[in-house]
Amino acid sequence: MSEIKIKLLDHYDQNLPLPQYETTDAAGADIRACLENRDTIIIKPGQRVLIPTGLSFEIASGHEVQVRPRSGLSLKTNLLVVNSPGTIDADYRGEVKVILGNFGQTDEVIHHGDRIAQIVLAPITQAKFLVSDKLSQTSRGSGGFGSTGTK
Repeated sequence: MSEIKIKLLDHYDQNLPLPQYETTDAAGADIRACLENRDTIIIKPGQRVLIPTGLSFEIASGHEVQVRPRSGLSLKTNLLVVNSPGTIDADYRGEVKVILGNFGQTDEVIHHGDRIAQIVLAPITQAKFLVSDKLSQTSRGSGGFGSTGTK
């Protein structure tokens, strides 16, 4: 099993659980809002808010942590993780924060300790980018944005 070192920041609430997998075969570990005032954040319709977690990570080189929506939060509220999946790079040591956006018509509330997203550890491969005058042909070609149909 891989490891991620976690630094608990000064405003971290020691009563909150660390990121954890809720089932044996879960790919994502739930991560929680850690609000400095231990209160709530109201997210107005159309607003995007950066939600703190009180955590910093040390991720092994060659890996990233992806921040993804929790399906229940996305289904039961109008909140979405805006830059999904967000990427936490192996060389980032700042606080992990989650961008939530309200895509509904009413206010949404995040309480201190709410599970706001899930994180997935993933290997990465970096590419070498090469300029070329010609690319190989495929049956799809340059077709995109729905060019293969809906059925």
